[in-house]
Amino acid sequence: MTATWRSVVLALGSNLGDRQEILQEAVDAIRRIEGVRVEQVSPVYETVPVGGPPQADYLNAVVLGRTTLPSLDLLDRLHEVEAEFDRVRLVRWGPRTLDLDIITVEGERSDDPELTLPHPRAHERAFVLAPWHDIDPDAVLPGYGPVAALLQSTDQTGIRREDG
Repeated sequence: MTATWRSVVLALGSNLGDRQEILQEAVDAIRRIEGVRVEQVSPVYETVPVGGPPQADYLNAVVLGRTTLPSLDLLDRLHEVEAEFDRVRLVRWGPRTLDLDIITVEGERSDDPELTLPHPRAHERAFVLAPWHDIDPDAVLPGYGPVAALLQSTDQTGIRREDG
């Protein structure tokens, strides 16, 4: 039986350690996941933290790819990648070496508490929408609309594209 490849949007963030290196190594680790193809990687944005305790600014990026994995299996593989970077989950929205989120998987909606799809807060997060828009200006977040329109309606204070 031939595997069905579905498009997937992943968000990456880091605010501990060498953030740029961690994001690059995380993309490399995602490329090594069997059943995942990385097709595009966005520019990196530096962003102020949203919610949580006082902490350092984040670097954020978005990956567009394809996967044959069931979404919960993909989530498990992404958690394994986070663990490679010593990700700990002590404080909700706290600082982290690496945060990987599945934003959307083609054709899938889920209200599962372990994996809600599309991501329940992506539509209001400029640090997801701006890098996504950079690599796919015509993107649509299922159930919410065009990424370009969503980005225009978000507060973009505190996000800055890293062009260097």
